[in-house]
Order: sequence, then C-alpha cells, then structure tokens
Amino acid sequence: MKRSHLAREIVETIALTILIFLAIHFTVQNYQISGPSMQNTLHTGQFVLVNKVAYLFHAPERGDIVVFHEPDQPDRDLIKRVIGLPGDTIKLDGTNVWVDGVELNEPYITQRSNPAAETVTVPPNDYFVMGDNRPVSEDSRYFGFVPKDYIVGKAILVYWPLSQWQMLNTYSSVYAAIK
Repeated sequence: MKRSHLAREIVETIALTILIFLAIHFTVQNYQISGPSMQNTLHTGQFVLVNKVAYLFHAPERGDIVVFHEPDQPDRDLIKRVIGLPGDTIKLDGTNVWVDGVELNEPYITQRSNPAAETVTVPPNDYFVMGDNRPVSEDSRYFGFVPKDYIVGKAILVYWPLSQWQMLNTYSSVYAAIK
C-alpha cells in the first residue's frame, strides 16, 4: 500500500515539474544583450526577460522593446525599440524621426543620427524598429520592416547582473501625441 502511494506521489511530482517547465518555456525566455545598438538602455552582457505571450491578445505598441528574428537572417535574434506600427508613416532626416507627422523627442537615444533622409509607410502586419544607439544600430533603416510573425516577444526587465536590475521603460509619453 505504501509503495503504490509513494510511486503515485513521484509520478505526480514529475508530471507537475514537467508542466511547470513547459509553462515557463512557452511564456518567457531570456535574452543576452550583445553589442552596443541599444545603449544607454541595454548593455552587452546584460540578460533580459522576454514575455513571449505579451502579444497574444494585443499588438506591439510604439516604445516597446522587442526581441525578433532578423528579417535578413531569421536564425539570428535582435532586440530593438518599436517606432512605427502598421499604417504609420515614418519620416527620417539626418537627425530627427517623425511618426505620422509628430516629431519624436526621444530621451532614450544616445545621439540623433540617421544615415539617409527617407519617408516610408509601414505595411500591414509589419513594424519599424530602431536601436537606441542610432549611430551604430542596424535596424529597420537597413533591413526594412519586421513582420509581426518574426517578433518573439516583449523585453520587460533586465535581471542580470543583479546590480543592474530594472523594469524596461517604454516611454509611452514620447508617443502619446501620435493618433
């Protein structure tokens, strides 16, 4: 009697462990920052927690920091900030960015820098992303739009190193005037 009770407890514990592992695996992911493209927000060596179900019930929003498969190399993941949503018109000059005619005042960028002046309209189901360290970021200005299906999830917090723990700011006030 005791042996069958112990066996059942072991099976239940293993099943619960597998269930918890799968739930975590399909809802969150860690991502290690590599390179300077998101400085001063994120730095090489930091680990961020990515919410993989964030966009299950709503679309990405301007200001969100997202991890996505690079359109040119889908086996490589990148992390950037969403600037333009489907249907938005993005205008760039050498230093400034406008979304639907509203000039962005971006306190999170290191330096205002755009390689070329251009105006683009974001297609349906695509997003325009840019790194916070504009002079060195390879982003939608270079590889084009990011399809919604390529977005892995929303980066929500830096968890390592512990001394740099922080929730990531989406700076929603920067985008509030855009209709």
